[in-house]
Amino acid sequence: MPAALTVGLMRVVIHMPESGSLKSKRQVISGLLRRLRQELKVAAAEVGELDRWQLAEIAIATVSGDARQADRVLAAALTYIEAHADGARITDVSTERVPL
Repeated sequence: MPAALTVGLMRVVIHMPESGSLKSKRQVISGLLRRLRQELKVAAAEVGELDRWQLAEIAIATVSGDARQADRVLAAALTYIEAHADGARITDVSTERVPL
C-alpha cells in the first residue's frame, strides 16, 4: 500500500495601500514569493488580482506525507507573509488539505 500523501494549499489576498503602480506591486510580490520558496521550500505564485495596483492574490502549496506537517508549513508561510509584507495587510486567507 502506498504511503499517505497530503497536498496543503493556501490562498492569501494582500492589500498594499502604498503601491502606486503595477511595477512597484510586482517588486514587492515577486520578492516575497522568491523568499517564501527559498526559506520554506514551498511552491508559491501570484494567481489573481494581476492588474490591480494595490491588491495581490497569491497561492502557496506544499506536499507532505503528514497532514499535520502540511498544516505547519502553511501556518509558517502565513506568519512569514505577515512579517515580511512591507506594510501590506492580509485581507483574506483560505486553506485546504487534499489527501491523496
